[in-house]
Amino acid sequence: MSFTWRYAVRADGTFCRIGNLDGRLDHVTDEGLARIHPERDEDEPPAPCSRCGTELLLHWHGPLMTGVRMELCPACDSDRPAAHAFIQWYRNPGRDPKELPRLFEGWETETMHAHGWVRAPEPDAPPGPPVPLRVG
Repeated sequence: MSFTWRYAVRADGTFCRIGNLDGRLDHVTDEGLARIHPERDEDEPPAPCSRCGTELLLHWHGPLMTGVRMELCPACDSDRPAAHAFIQWYRNPGRDPKELPRLFEGWETETMHAHGWVRAPEPDAPPGPPVPLRVG
């Protein structure tokens, strides 16, 4: 079983990230992905930074079961390398959507590390099929 992320960037710069289990979404276009994942509610007020109160560029739930709320704040995060690169991309109207996976995952890794979490390394090869047990 393999797992990757698919990213789709909308024209306004918002984006969605959807889990792609065993390549099941490989054939889906970015427009199709954006339809699968609804846009945020326009009436939702901008989220304030929990550290300084400034309006966040982005807030995101950390990986499952971590309880981490990831915040991208231009005032608080500009000195962190991955966050700074993501802020620059996010603010650039001519942003390259192909850069999003690398930038997002760098920011996620950096943010989770600041909360005491470390990303597990990718396995060298997928596990093989189970070996049958011999009894007797």
